[in-house]
Amino acid sequence: LVPLHETAAAAATLYIGEARPALVTKSSGRALFLNRRGNRLTRQGFWLILRRLALRTGIHTKLSPHTLRHSFATHLLRGGAPLRHVQELLGHASITTTQVYTHLTSEHIRLEYDKSHPRA
Repeated sequence: LVPLHETAAAAATLYIGEARPALVTKSSGRALFLNRRGNRLTRQGFWLILRRLALRTGIHTKLSPHTLRHSFATHLLRGGAPLRHVQELLGHASITTTQVYTHLTSEHIRLEYDKSHPRA
């Protein structure tokens, strides 16, 4: 199971139904995401697409697929998601790998507390 927002699901359905068939070649195999040559989209290819879209939207800070993954985990934990669920979604074998994000979340909570508590 992959959690997917309805907007992302609609875009994926459109891609699978219209864009992907136009890209498929003999070498495409079963890969879902393909590059313009019909080959499997590599992590470097995704990174270039992400960088180009960021620049087009005015984001000039360093952005990578890992930044998205990191933001995803941090937002889940800040929203109250259990650490075990985040571990499973990220595919971490060890909970200690996922616990790195709890430090960031705890720090955020402390800063918010300091900003909003009347006696902070």
